[in-house]
Amino acid sequence: MTQDTEQLVAGLKAIIRDVQDFPKKGIIFKDITPMLADHAAFSAMIKHFADHFRGHGITKVLGIEARGFLFAGPIAMALGAGIVPVRKKGKLPYKTLSASYALEYGTDTLEMHADAVGPGDKVLIIDDVLATGGTAAAVCELAEKAGSKVAGIAMLIELEFLKGRAKLPAREVHSLIKY
Repeated sequence: MTQDTEQLVAGLKAIIRDVQDFPKKGIIFKDITPMLADHAAFSAMIKHFADHFRGHGITKVLGIEARGFLFAGPIAMALGAGIVPVRKKGKLPYKTLSASYALEYGTDTLEMHADAVGPGDKVLIIDDVLATGGTAAAVCELAEKAGSKVAGIAMLIELEFLKGRAKLPAREVHSLIKY
């Protein structure tokens, strides 16, 4: 990690707020809204990811609902790429592709428009937190089902103790902040 990256990580950690017992008792939620409200911090984070993936040939940035949407737009603009929203089941108006993944108690499903990406597209998948890896793995499945290549996965925060990378073998996963 470069000195600039170390300074960025330290600055972001200082403004990301811990919320005890949210969404349930025993969880420490990493609240990124103070970072989003800080123009300099948000801009530096976006620049970091755009710089990291520049030269990867990214044609589309897939933002995972909901906080991934906030990152996908500016990163896509910086890379000269399109943006694709990946949403929870039933939220998109056109034909969709879907992928399900396991939750602690049950399953959930993500969807994207069937024509959003295709052969020849190189995609970057982005979200705020890599936890167990199920969501990111499902989005990789969606992208590849449509014929595109996953060029990378970007996460603002990685909760390393949950071992989410294990569900993303042989993929470039770039997380900025690790807990």
